[in-house]
Amino acid sequence: MSIPEKLTNLRAKMAEKGIDAYIVPTADFHQSEYVGEYFKARKYITGFSGSAGTAVITKDEARLWTDGRYFIQAAKQLEGTTVELMKMGEPGVPELTAYLEDILKEGDTLGFDGRVVSVGEGQEYADIAAKKGAKVEYHEDLIDLIWEDRPELSKAPAFSLGIEYAGESAADKLKRTREEMEKAGANAHVLTTLDDICWTLNIRGDDIEFFPLLLSYAIIKMDCMELYVDESKLDDDIKASLAELNVNLHPYNDIYEDIRTLDENTVVMVDPSKLNYALYNNIPENVKRVEERNPAILMKAMKNPVEIENIRKAQIKDSVAHVRFMKWLKENVGKMKITEMSATEKLDELRAEMGNFIRPSFEPIASYGEHGAIVHYTSSPETDVELKEGSFFLTDTGAGFWEGSTDVTRTYALGEVTQQMKDDFTLVAISNLQLGSAKFLEGCTGMVLDILSRKPFWDRNMNFNHGTGHGVGYLLNIHEGPAGFRWRYRKGETEVLREGMVITDEPGIYIEGSHGIRLENELLCCKGEKNEYGQFMYFDAITLIPMDLDAINPDIMTAEDKKLLNDYHKKVYDTISPYLNDEEKEWLAKYTRAI
Repeated sequence: MSIPEKLTNLRAKMAEKGIDAYIVPTADFHQSEYVGEYFKARKYITGFSGSAGTAVITKDEARLWTDGRYFIQAAKQLEGTTVELMKMGEPGVPELTAYLEDILKEGDTLGFDGRVVSVGEGQEYADIAAKKGAKVEYHEDLIDLIWEDRPELSKAPAFSLGIEYAGESAADKLKRTREEMEKAGANAHVLTTLDDICWTLNIRGDDIEFFPLLLSYAIIKMDCMELYVDESKLDDDIKASLAELNVNLHPYNDIYEDIRTLDENTVVMVDPSKLNYALYNNIPENVKRVEERNPAILMKAMKNPVEIENIRKAQIKDSVAHVRFMKWLKENVGKMKITEMSATEKLDELRAEMGNFIRPSFEPIASYGEHGAIVHYTSSPETDVELKEGSFFLTDTGAGFWEGSTDVTRTYALGEVTQQMKDDFTLVAISNLQLGSAKFLEGCTGMVLDILSRKPFWDRNMNFNHGTGHGVGYLLNIHEGPAGFRWRYRKGETEVLREGMVITDEPGIYIEGSHGIRLENELLCCKGEKNEYGQFMYFDAITLIPMDLDAINPDIMTAEDKKLLNDYHKKVYDTISPYLNDEEKEWLAKYTRAI
C-alpha cells in the first residue's frame, strides 16, 4: 500500500472519530529514542525511516518535522508521498506547535495516542487546543486501526547483567533511588523509561533492535517494586532474583488500570519528560504528585569504577578490531569487491573475534562518497554501492560487548582524494582534538565546552548541523542523557559534566553530492588537579583508532594541532600494538607516525 493510500485510510478514520488533526510522533510507550517494529507508526504513515521526527496529518495536508541530521534522507524518502518536509530550525519553517496553533479552529479536535506522547508534550498540545477553543482526544491509536499487518510486540527473552559487569547490585540501586524519593517527600515513583528500569534491576532484554532493552513499566515503593512486564520473557533465575528484591510481577499493560487504584496517602514522584501523557492522566486527582527528574538518569550516567574498567576493555577490543579493519580496507579496496554493507559485515566479524561480542550497539552508518553527506544514512540492498578509490568511506558503528557499548566513527581515504577533501578532513580532526583536550573547572556543562569544537568551523564561516556529542549507556541506549555537547540549549541535555560520564566527541563536514566526514571518539570525564581555584576536570579519549593520515593536510594545522594529533596517535600505538601481530604493528606504526 502506498503512502498516499495510507493517508487516505487515516483521514477516513479521522473523519469517523471527529478528529481534525492527528499527531504521529517517533516514540513508543516509554519515550524511547529508538523503538521496536511495533511502534514505528510514523514510518508507516510517512515512509520516513529516521529515528527522529513528528508527523501531523490534517484533512488536507500532511507534514513531517525532523532535524538537520535527516534533511537529505527525509527529502528523498518523502518524494511522491504528498508529505511535506519541515526542516526544523531553518529560516521560515514554523515549529510544530506554532503550526498547530495556526491551523486549529474553534470546535476542532486535535488527536494523538496519549501513550506515545510525553506529559510535557501532551500538556503543550492541550494548552494550544484550549487557546484556540479546540479539544484534545488522546485515547485513540488511529494508526493501529489501519495498520493491518502491524508487527507483534517482541517476545524475546530477558537476561541478567552480573555484578562483575554492573558493578553495583540492584538492591543498592533501589536503596539509592528510595533515598532520593524520601528527599522529595514521595513514597512511590512511577518509572516508564526502559533504560532506567533495566539499569535499576541489572537486567536487559531484546525488545528493540540493537538496544538490549526490556519493554516494562515500574512503580517503586518504599518496601517493594511493582514490575509490569511480559512474564514469559523472564527465566526462573531472573524471577528468583526479583523475588529477593520484593519485586511483584504484573502483566505489561496492567499499569494503566492499576495506577488508578493509588490511594490518597500516596505521594507519587514522576518525571513529566519521561512519562507518557495517558499514564499521567490515569493518576487519581487526589494523589499528590511530585515532579522530579528520574534519579536513575544521573546515577547511570556516572559510571562506577567496575563499569569504567569494563568500558576501557570494550574500547580496546573495538579499537583493535577497527585497526585490523582499516588495514584490510586500505589494502583491498580496488582489488576485491567491497560494498558499504559487506564492509560493515567485515567489521562486525573482526569485533566478534575479540570475544564477548553480543551485537552491534546501534544501526550501522556505512556511507561511501556522496552517501557520507547524509548524516544518518543507512545502507540497504537498494542503495548499497561498491567502495572505490578516490573518495571517503565513513563508518559510524558500535559494538555491544559484555564489557560495555561502543560508538565510534572513522572516515577513511580510499586511494588518493582531492586537496579539498583533505582540508575538510583535517578541519574535522582539529575540531575533535581541540574538544578532547579540554581542561575545565568542575561545574561546566557541555554547552560551555562546545565552542572548542565549533571555533575551527566558525572561524571559517562553517558549521555542522548536529550536536557534537552525547552520553553513552552501558549496554543500554547508545544515546544517553543528561550530559552532552551542543551549542544550543536543549532541556534535559545540559547537565554538569561529572566524573565517570562517557560522552562522544563527533564533529563533521557534509558536502551534499560529494562526501561526508565525521570523526568520533568517546571521552571519559575525569577529575584532575584540585587547588585554590577549584576542582579541575579533563577528558580521557578511550577510543584508540588512528585518524587517517592519508587525509591529513599538515599545512593547515598549527603546532598545537599537530602536537595533539601526534600525542593521540602515540597513545593509540602504545595501547593497541601489544594486541597485534608483527605485520599489524608495523602497519599501525605507519598510520600513527608523528607529523
